[in-house]
Amino acid sequence: MKAAGVLLLLLAAAVSSVMADSATPRQPSPPKSARVSWEGLAIVVNRNNPVEDVSLPELRAMFFGQKKWWSHKNRITLAAMRHTTPEWKTVQRVIYKVNQHELEHYYLYQSFKGEGVNLPVMMQAPADVKKFVAKTPGAVGYVRASDVDDTVKVVRINGLLPDDDGYPLRLRLRSGIKLVSPR
Repeated sequence: MKAAGVLLLLLAAAVSSVMADSATPRQPSPPKSARVSWEGLAIVVNRNNPVEDVSLPELRAMFFGQKKWWSHKNRITLAAMRHTTPEWKTVQRVIYKVNQHELEHYYLYQSFKGEGVNLPVMMQAPADVKKFVAKTPGAVGYVRASDVDDTVKVVRINGLLPDDDGYPLRLRLRSGIKLVSPR
């Protein structure tokens, strides 16, 4: 009987606490700042490449080596960042959609089948990617939008640029960098 009384007392205290919380006016949430916590990963090509836009499936075919030539007859050459970088992890998650082991298995299988596998040229830093893409007519690579300069050309993905809402290739900002949304 004492246990039932204690339980009833605890229940009454919990109900009154909930009622008091719902009776107090809620504070409005603080206004959202224009600061964003993500950055677009730009797909870059040689400045002389006439292509302006590619679809995500086309990009995937390029990265898997299924599409080997640009429409203007230059061979597609991939410039990739090291596998430990956030840029690579974003490409792996969004474009390849497989883990590292599965990707290595895919390339190995393609080479055993006799398919001409065009492995990405691995780069140490964004500056290396830009330099390689700038001097290689059929090159395609990726760098953070904040690393883009006039030595390379950014192509749209599904009609979107890296700063557009809905852009598919996004990664977290580097610590210390503050980007402000232009909207």
